[in-house]
Amino acid sequence: MRGAVESGCASRPGNLGVRGFIYRGDGADPGRMEVGVTGKKDDAVRVYSTERGLVCPVCRLPVGKCRCRKEAPPPQGDGVVRVRRETKGRGGKTVTTVEGVPLPGDALRGLASELKRSCGTGGTLKDGVIELQGDHRESVVAELSGRGFTVKRAGG
Repeated sequence: MRGAVESGCASRPGNLGVRGFIYRGDGADPGRMEVGVTGKKDDAVRVYSTERGLVCPVCRLPVGKCRCRKEAPPPQGDGVVRVRRETKGRGGKTVTTVEGVPLPGDALRGLASELKRSCGTGGTLKDGVIELQGDHRESVVAELSGRGFTVKRAGG
């Protein structure tokens, strides 16, 4: 029966089974072959358990202990942090962007927060690029140089 797993039986994948499991997929596409826990076709993959909470469908561990979603190492670049001022696509608003910082995700988020605080402005971190509202190139270059990064002012 499609959806029978660990002596708990779900009438259809996507439903709550007898033992409190929720399975990925709704069975709407009968031509699609899914490979799950046992490696057989049409095997349902558990994504939630009332015993363990959310479960990663890749490594099948609780989301808090997931091994497969660990932060990737920082992208390999030339080791130079580039600071530029941009206005394109922002309705004429000036934004200072910082890219090429060789730090992993959490450290990069922390650096973005500290730069926003030191500049006294708002900003965000998008796809490894720190965006600060306003033109703060000089203060950002000074701050990053003081932290030991090789920094270049890029663009105009």
